Amino acid sequence: MQKILVSFPDNVVTKLRALIPERKRSKLIVDLVERELAKREEELYRCAVAVERDKALNEEMEDWDAVTGDGIEAETR
Repeated sequence: MQKILVSFPDNVVTKLRALIPERKRSKLIVDLVERELAKREEELYRCAVAVERDKALNEEMEDWDAVTGDGIEAETR
């Protein structure tokens, strides 16, 4: 378990302290952050699936694959 420092507006802290018991605040914040992370991961997954299914994009990527291994060596210093 790690601790982090997070800043909240005064009005949010006042409400948090008034409505959430002291020993339950961290769990509430962790639950909210986990939900948001899961939502964003799902969004990224849907984007990745859409890219994989995009026929025109995949055809263009295949065209770009033709330039890999073109014999041009990267400069070394």
